[in-house]
Amino acid sequence: MSSPEPRRQQHAPDTSEHPGTREHPGPGPSPGPGDASARGPSSPSSTSDLPRPSSTSDLPSPSGLPGLSGVEHIGFTVPSLDAATRFFTEVIGCELVYTLGPFQSDGTWMTDHLNVHPRAVMRRLAFFRCANGPNFEVFEYESPDQHPVPPRNSDVGGHHLAFHVTDLDAAVAHLRSHGVRILGEPTASSGPSAGQRWVYFLTPWGMQLELVSYPGGKAYEADAPVLLWQPETSGQPPR
Repeated sequence: MSSPEPRRQQHAPDTSEHPGTREHPGPGPSPGPGDASARGPSSPSSTSDLPRPSSTSDLPSPSGLPGLSGVEHIGFTVPSLDAATRFFTEVIGCELVYTLGPFQSDGTWMTDHLNVHPRAVMRRLAFFRCANGPNFEVFEYESPDQHPVPPRNSDVGGHHLAFHVTDLDAAVAHLRSHGVRILGEPTASSGPSAGQRWVYFLTPWGMQLELVSYPGGKAYEADAPVLLWQPETSGQPPR
């Protein structure tokens, strides 16, 4: 029997974690009387005399998301949440905060709300905190149309997570001691990124990760009007 809500086995899905579109009708610019020195005799003498927009749709839209304050979490799917938990906690040094699941639906809730196959089962999800930066929301799914191989950087949807470290060579040595596959040797950046060194590595299930370090900053910072966010300057000291 179809149901508008997912069948719950342990916990009900928290729709605040996967919100739908919300309206944030920010106020448009209030019409002002203008510069008194530039008004002629026929200029309106108060804001009540000014023409009003016929509807809120006539007001200019604000640029960007109203109330945007930052990136709260990054979500990705892994083949085994147990294996991912061991890797992120024991090798990377993240902290497991909590888990949820499983979630599934006899109807179309999974497709309507999560854009997955209607018979997909979210076995579990877990939230991690990794020192200072966005949280990780990590999923384990079972789905009839699942693609088991992670995308490469050259694929549409290709991506990687980058971890900032204060000592790149020590971090690389740590990964190698845990048998992690490192992709080549650390590379020194040039141009605007000069001052940075980086290297890619792979999780046991093939997901691409990166280490970056720039103890003296990057070259672009000398005259940039906007600086990229970085953990060391965001209010919490690195480990």
